[in-house]
Amino acid sequence: MLGDTSASASPRRPIAYGLPTSPYAVPARAASTDHYHSPPTTNHQPPTTVPHVPTLIQVEKLHKQYGADVIFDDASVAIGSEHKIGVIGRNGAGKSTLCRMIMGEEEADSGRIVLSDDLRLSYLEQKDPFHAGETVLDFLMRYSEQEDWRCGMVAGKFLLDNEMLGRQVAGLSGGFQTRVKLTAMLLRDPNFLILDEPTNYLDLKTLILLEEFLTEYDGGFMIVSHDREFLKKTCRQTMDIGNGRITLYAGGIEAYLTYKDSRREQAEHFNTSVALRRKELETFIAKNKAKASKATQAASKSKMLERLTTIDVEHAAAEVSITIPKVEDRKGTAFRCDDLVIGYPDKTVATGIALEIERGSHVAVLGDNGQGKTTFLRTIAASLPPKSGTMRWGHEIRVGYYAQHVFTTMDPKTTVLAYLERAARSGPGYLTTQQVLDMAGSFLFRGDDVKKRIEVLSGGERSRLCLAGLLLARYPVLLLDEPTNHLDFETVEALAAALGGYDGTLFFTSHDRTFVSLVASHIIDVRDGAVKMYPDDYGSYVYRIQKEVRDEQAPKPAAKPARKPDTGRHAAEPTAQLRAQLKQAEKQVAELETEKQQLIRRMADEPGVDAAARGRRLAQVMRDLEREEARWLALQEEAEVREKR
Repeated sequence: MLGDTSASASPRRPIAYGLPTSPYAVPARAASTDHYHSPPTTNHQPPTTVPHVPTLIQVEKLHKQYGADVIFDDASVAIGSEHKIGVIGRNGAGKSTLCRMIMGEEEADSGRIVLSDDLRLSYLEQKDPFHAGETVLDFLMRYSEQEDWRCGMVAGKFLLDNEMLGRQVAGLSGGFQTRVKLTAMLLRDPNFLILDEPTNYLDLKTLILLEEFLTEYDGGFMIVSHDREFLKKTCRQTMDIGNGRITLYAGGIEAYLTYKDSRREQAEHFNTSVALRRKELETFIAKNKAKASKATQAASKSKMLERLTTIDVEHAAAEVSITIPKVEDRKGTAFRCDDLVIGYPDKTVATGIALEIERGSHVAVLGDNGQGKTTFLRTIAASLPPKSGTMRWGHEIRVGYYAQHVFTTMDPKTTVLAYLERAARSGPGYLTTQQVLDMAGSFLFRGDDVKKRIEVLSGGERSRLCLAGLLLARYPVLLLDEPTNHLDFETVEALAAALGGYDGTLFFTSHDRTFVSLVASHIIDVRDGAVKMYPDDYGSYVYRIQKEVRDEQAPKPAAKPARKPDTGRHAAEPTAQLRAQLKQAEKQVAELETEKQQLIRRMADEPGVDAAARGRRLAQVMRDLEREEARWLALQEEAEVREKR
């Protein structure tokens, strides 16, 4: 659900979760370098200067365990009011668990989380807080307890117009539903946000709007995401959760990953030196421990050997690798369609589709949510019949299709390993058991995990298993609908690297820009009832969407009045008309500004008196004021041009 908590709205002291003795806690201290957890010191420690800002969330000696799996082990961190944190870590490391614990939706086994009195917290997660049949405006007013005019003004930040406000939330695409939830969060006037995988299922336009909102947001936030580009654009600090620890680094994702690699290399060099030293000592002891003249030295060397220790080295992101078995490499046309019409019995989604895709192409299918990307993939996968037109695949092509609903068809009694072995046998040639286990490990099924039955797996685990099976089946064509959802940061980039070298034909949808840029060789653009090849690369496509967002956000200037050419003695007449129009526009702007100030003053002095009507009038006055100011500016520019002639 979309959560909100305001510590300042309650007379209680800062809330502490997981305290066995008292429901209260001492006030959170100001953030300092003592509470800010940077990576351990190395010879190439980057600067980690931490601004002195008030602490809003204090995590102290946190311990959390599910069965034998230890999620947090004496973990501590201080989160300040101005921190803009990107949260990364492997699946199951505890990212979402920490979010839920901060929100009070889950308890710690021991330790505590202290929320400051000054904290006003809102939480965006993947569950939906909407009621059946509720319109966008109804939801915003219910959730935020704000007037309709205020809801409409804030909704405009996310390009939700009046028509959209009147629609039922349940009928909107995932991207627009996220815009609605973001509007609701902003209406509650939070000073800190927690967003758990906000980019899942977002179209590029909504993703850009979210980025712009977060970039300009005055408060702090934590974002759990596997999208490197999104974190790079929005976050100033990086939180790495893993191995029971929480590490908060005073720098962005790129700087942190570079530093982490450097630290790992130093640890590996140190361990290599320790191994050589250990071997030298063991050799000396073995040769001299029986000699009376060397017995003392041998004993001394034994003590030195006991004191030798190595540094634990975490697995590098680059070590998370996926190897896709080779598929049959052929040339020619993989897919062709002519005058194809796609949709459903009661709805046509796109018409006149004509495409020819060569074998080995990696095609990203892009467009706003609700435009028909998934409908197109389902049609060419033969999961949905075309309404008319023709389409055909090349000779002897087997097509593997991955979609979010596919895992529901799995046999719940089958184990992970049995499922993957069956998938491997379905393809041509032969794969070893080790190759199957390697693929399982790449998708986070390691050790005894491969013995689990599908019925005990979560939805995300089933999705990963389905994707691993498709890769093992060695299809010459893969159709992947949002394959990066439910994958962690490292696995997303490992999958991108693997698919980048895949020698088969690939059609895929994804909202992860890093993933698309690494994999796609061609772009299909789905919009306004058309499905067409985009003539340029992905960078150009992103730039076009950014421009569209800017154009939609820009105020619409009033149309310039028609005029006759300035010639001869009649040149002064239109100039006089312009001056009259300017004077009229100035008067209108002044009147609207006066009415706006009066309405604001009355609403403050007389709360509750005709609030809805006054709110609607204020919203209309502000729209009229913006239009008249744009009109005045256009007229002023016109007058200046004429005076220079």
